[in-house]
Amino acid sequence: MEDQIENAYDECATLTRKASSTFYLAFLALPKDLRRAIYATYAFCRLCDDIVDEPNDGSDPEVGLDSVQKALEGRNDSDPGGSPIFVAVEDAIRRFDIDRRYFVDVIDGCRMDTKLDRYETFDDLREYCRRVASAVGVICISIFGYSSPTALKYANDLGIAFQLTNILRDIREDYSNGRVYLPQADLREFGVSEDEFKSDIQSLNFTRLMDFQVQRAREYYSSGSRVMPMAIRGRQCLELMNGFYSKILDKIETREYAVLEQRIGLSPLEKLSVTLGVAWGSALRAASR
Repeated sequence: MEDQIENAYDECATLTRKASSTFYLAFLALPKDLRRAIYATYAFCRLCDDIVDEPNDGSDPEVGLDSVQKALEGRNDSDPGGSPIFVAVEDAIRRFDIDRRYFVDVIDGCRMDTKLDRYETFDDLREYCRRVASAVGVICISIFGYSSPTALKYANDLGIAFQLTNILRDIREDYSNGRVYLPQADLREFGVSEDEFKSDIQSLNFTRLMDFQVQRAREYYSSGSRVMPMAIRGRQCLELMNGFYSKILDKIETREYAVLEQRIGLSPLEKLSVTLGVAWGSALRAASR
């Protein structure tokens, strides 16, 4: 059984490395036991995302998500729960006493993508962000351990900050896939038509809309960053993820919100700069103890 669990974690690590070099790099900062649990969490989230965004021909994403939930809850006789991802997730839940409902939240967030392609208000969008991203933040801080219950609120806010950054970066790609995450109420307030998302040329109204959205995201970064000193372990990983995502947000602003013209991401040199900055900060904290 121990060999099966070890192999399951190895499978999750391989999946993470292939799917996201950025996440894989951040997770390397963790001790082995934490790193394996985070790999399992990432692999689970990736599985749910792929069921919705890259379904097999003829498959129903709702049925696929139902199967994942049954496997998570030990109710699936067809045994996808015996797959490496579920073996690893089940072990992580047991080792770190993670509330299973946060994994269910991730599933429910992905279900929203099968039913909704627009959000009327920011409150509506925030609920989506809470499920697909904040739930993951709470899982992570549960794995790392925390010194105060308020860490859960801050982890929730950091997840929202990350998801808002993704949404702002991927406006054109999401629109081409039939989805608009920016609240419809905000589009009306700033006089922005969805037709603009098809063009490389952005209007002044779009620029103002983006500035408003970036400042909103920054408020969540400001609150969410308070979770870091509350992490008993894994602080460096949190700082790396915060550094990568907030750097993307900064770059969106620096590029004058040209997200319709190109997908804005970080170069290897920029990732290295963030990594070295976090390592330096960690070294200074260690030296001051």
